[in-house]
Amino acid sequence: QVQLVESGGGLVQPGGSLRLSCAASGSSISDDAMGWYRQAPGKQRELVASTTSGGSTNYADSVKGRFTVSRDNAENTGYLQMNSLKPEDTAIYYCNAHRIMRPGVAIDYWGQGTQVTVSS
Repeated sequence: QVQLVESGGGLVQPGGSLRLSCAASGSSISDDAMGWYRQAPGKQRELVASTTSGGSTNYADSVKGRFTVSRDNAENTGYLQMNSLKPEDTAIYYCNAHRIMRPGVAIDYWGQGTQVTVSS
């Protein structure tokens, strides 16, 4: 089992920055893909950014050039650096670890979410 705990959310003005952290415990996530998702009120959860165990990254078009996903396997922690924040980035942000158990079988672990509010 893996427990994920996000932190670093809060209220920030447009144009500001935040750094979200996702601390994992229970087992190492170094071999897992990690993703950051967000869900705004009345909207579906969407993938914001992800990174594979090998360090490849992927971003939603809406955050490219502004957000950076990273991980520290030694600390068993993932990060999402968010710069140039916009009001439309306001959402609850969730951390995800995607573990391949065997071909065709995977488990997803989720954190409890952290609120990010971008407002003046």
